[in-house]
Amino acid sequence: MNIILFTLPLLMLDLTPTEERLATGSKQRFSHYFMLVMAIIYMGLGVFLWTEAASVLTISTGKRQLLGGVFVLYGIIRFVRTYQQHFKKRHDDVR
Repeated sequence: MNIILFTLPLLMLDLTPTEERLATGSKQRFSHYFMLVMAIIYMGLGVFLWTEAASVLTISTGKRQLLGGVFVLYGIIRFVRTYQQHFKKRHDDVR
């Protein structure tokens, strides 16, 4: 039993790291598009909070509009950062 516990870490040295195994092809592309969709959802939630349809919430109008503005701003920032990080071609990548 003890010999198995000591040799198990040695057997696992040849395994690829989790990041490399998970970042393959379509899974990676799916997560990039999912991040863009989430940014759009945040912006949509912010716009919804600005409208009168959200007046059914028990939040005052000023706080609701402020929260909507924060959601829109966060969605824009998240969209731009995701686009720049995952979709924009970098000068060092192009040869």
